[in-house]
Amino acid sequence: MISEPNLWHATSREEVHAQPLSDNLSVDLAVIGGGFTGCSAALEAARAGASVCLLEAEQVGHGGSGRNVGLVNAGLWLPPQAVIDQMGQPAGLHLIQTLAQAPEQVFALIARESIDCEATRNGTLHLAHSAAGLRDLQERFRQGVGLGAPLSLLDAQETARRVGTDQFHGALFDPRAGTIQPLAYVQGLARAAQSAGAALHIQSPVTSLDHADGDWVLRSNGHTVRARKILVATNAYHLGIIAPFQPRFVPVYYSQYATDPLPESLRKTILAGAEGCWDTALVMSSMRMDQAGRLILGGIGNGEGVAGRLHGAWAQRKLAALFPALKGYTLRHGWAGRIAMTSDHLPRIVAFGPNALACFGYSGRGIGPGTVFGLRAAQALLRDDTEGLPVAPVSSHVEHFTTPRALWVEAGASLIHASAARFGAGKPRP
Repeated sequence: MISEPNLWHATSREEVHAQPLSDNLSVDLAVIGGGFTGCSAALEAARAGASVCLLEAEQVGHGGSGRNVGLVNAGLWLPPQAVIDQMGQPAGLHLIQTLAQAPEQVFALIARESIDCEATRNGTLHLAHSAAGLRDLQERFRQGVGLGAPLSLLDAQETARRVGTDQFHGALFDPRAGTIQPLAYVQGLARAAQSAGAALHIQSPVTSLDHADGDWVLRSNGHTVRARKILVATNAYHLGIIAPFQPRFVPVYYSQYATDPLPESLRKTILAGAEGCWDTALVMSSMRMDQAGRLILGGIGNGEGVAGRLHGAWAQRKLAALFPALKGYTLRHGWAGRIAMTSDHLPRIVAFGPNALACFGYSGRGIGPGTVFGLRAAQALLRDDTEGLPVAPVSSHVEHFTTPRALWVEAGASLIHASAARFGAGKPRP
C-alpha cells in the first residue's frame, strides 16, 4: 500500500535556502519559475555578471522539475524526421543538434557545480512493447544513426538481459543519456545560482506583470521587482498571473511509484546496468532504479486525481507482471506531475514583448530541453540576440480545446489501466 509521497523529497541531498520576497528590487533579469529552465537561466545570467531575481510561487522544484522521472535524454519524444518535417530542415536540424548535446550540458553542469543528484550516465533504453513498437524503434535507429547519433538497436534477448524481464521485443540504447535525482538537480542549480549572486525568493507568487517606462514590473508579496529583461519559466505550473502572456498547452499527468530498496540479489538481475527506461506504448510507462536500489515505475495518468486508486493498482500489477520476483512488493511512494504538451510535441519560445521571453511545452522531456532552453534564453536576453536559441521565438502561441484534450488523455490512460486489471498488466513476448 502506498504510504509515502514524492520519493525525491525524501532522498534529495541538495538544499537551497531562500526567503519570500520582502523588499522592492531592481535587476537586469527577472525569472518567474524555479524549475530546470528558470534555475539554469538564473545561474547562467548570474555567472555572466547580471543582477538576477528569481521568483518561485512555492518551493524550488515544486512543479514538474521536482516530479520528473529523472531521465536525461538527448532529443525530443518525436523522431528526428518528424521534427524536420514540421519545422523545415534548417530549423529542425538545429533543434535536433542542440538537444543532442543536452545530456552533455546537464552532466557538465552537475560536475562544475558539484550537484549531489545521483548522476548516473549509463544510457537509456527505449523499450519495444510490441512488434509494431520494435518497427518504430528500427526506424528511429535508422534516422538517428543517419544524423550521427551513437545509438544501438538491441534484440529481445539482450533487452531481457539488461532489463530483467522478457516482456519486450527489443530496445534502442542511447549511451549519451542517463539518470539523475531530478529534485536534487534543480535544487543544486538554484544553490549554484545563489552562489553566483542571483537573488532567489520562494513563496513569492507573481500576481501581475506589466511593461512600463522601458522596464518590466512584477508584483509579488506586496512588493515590486523592476527588471530590464524578463523570462517566464513556469511551463505546466503557470499560475493566474495578470500579464500580457499566458502559456497555452495541454496539461497531461504522469504518475510514479517507488518500492523500498530491493535486496542485492534482485538488483543484480533487474536493471543491473542502471539504465533508465521507457516504452513505445501509446499510454507510455517508464522504469528506472535509484542509487539505493528502489525500482521506480511510472505511467501516464493522474495518480492524485479521481482515478488515482486505479492507476496505483495498475502499477502494482504491472510491477508483478514485469518482474514476477517482485510480486507482493510494496510500492512505498507515489506521486504525480503535470506535463505541458503542445499539439505537435515541439517546445515553444514566445517573445511576448520587448526583452521578454517565455519557454514551455517540453512535452515530457523536461531535464535536457529545460536546462538548454534556460541557458540559451538567458544568453539571448542579455546579449539582445536570439540567433542562438534552440527554436526561433514566435510572438504568440495558441492551443485549441486544451481541456477536452487533457480529459481525453486521462480517460484513455484510465481505460488502458482498467483493462490491464481485467486482462493482465503485462503480456508476455511471443
